[in-house]
Amino acid sequence: MAPRRRTRLRDGASGWIRRGAVVLGCLALVPAVLTILYLPPFVHPISTLMLKDLATLRDYERRWVAIDDVAPVLAHSVIMSEDGQFCSHRGIDWGEMRAVVNDALAGEATRGASTISMQTVKNLFLWHDRSLIRKGLEVPLAVYFDAVTSKRRILEIYLNIAEWGPGIYGIEAASQYHFGVSAKRLNARQAALLAVTLPNPIDRNPAKAGPGLKRLANLIQRRAARSGAYVQCLD
Repeated sequence: MAPRRRTRLRDGASGWIRRGAVVLGCLALVPAVLTILYLPPFVHPISTLMLKDLATLRDYERRWVAIDDVAPVLAHSVIMSEDGQFCSHRGIDWGEMRAVVNDALAGEATRGASTISMQTVKNLFLWHDRSLIRKGLEVPLAVYFDAVTSKRRILEIYLNIAEWGPGIYGIEAASQYHFGVSAKRLNARQAALLAVTLPNPIDRNPAKAGPGLKRLANLIQRRAARSGAYVQCLD
C-alpha cells in the first residue's frame, strides 16, 4: 500500500476516533446536567422504562408524591430491604461490592450489590439488563448522583420512579393499586410487602403474596421496626 494511502487511512481512523470521543463525552454530560435539573423538589423525573412505555404507546400509572407524604415505615422498609447502608455510603457499598467480586472469582453464586443510588441512576439514565457495560456506567453515575443530591431527595426520586408492577410506577400508584390506600396511610405490613416486591415487581404481587414473599416481608418488617441509625439521614 502506498505511503500516502496509508496516511489517509490513519487520518480517517483518527477522525472517527475523535468524533466518537466527542459523542461519548456529550452523552456523558446528559446525566450530569439532568442530575442538576432534578435537584429542585418541584421537578418530577421519569424513568427510562416510562419513556419506553410512552414510545411504545403503552399506558402506565404514576402519581408523584413528596417524601413527606409517604409513610415513614415504607421508606424505612425500602432502605432495610434494598440498601441497609444507604445513609452511610456515598453511592456505592464497597463492602458488598467486594463480596460479590470475591464470590464471582470463587465461582460461587453472586448476590446483588446495587445500592438505592445505583438503582436510581439506572432507572433514570440507563437501560435494564445485567451487562457489565451497564454496571460499569452505573458505578460512576451513582457516585456523582450521591455527591450532588441529598439522601432524602435520592430516596424521594427512587420511590417515585421504581416499578411496582406492570405499568405501575411510584409508591403512590403502587399503594393505591395494590392496597387501595395512599402512600401516607400504609401500615407496617403493607410497607414490608411492597418493599420486598421491588427486586422482581413483574412476578411478585404484594397484595397476593405467597409463603416465600410473606417470610421475606416478616423479616423486613422486623428490621424496619429496629432501623434506628440506619435511616437517620431521612430526619
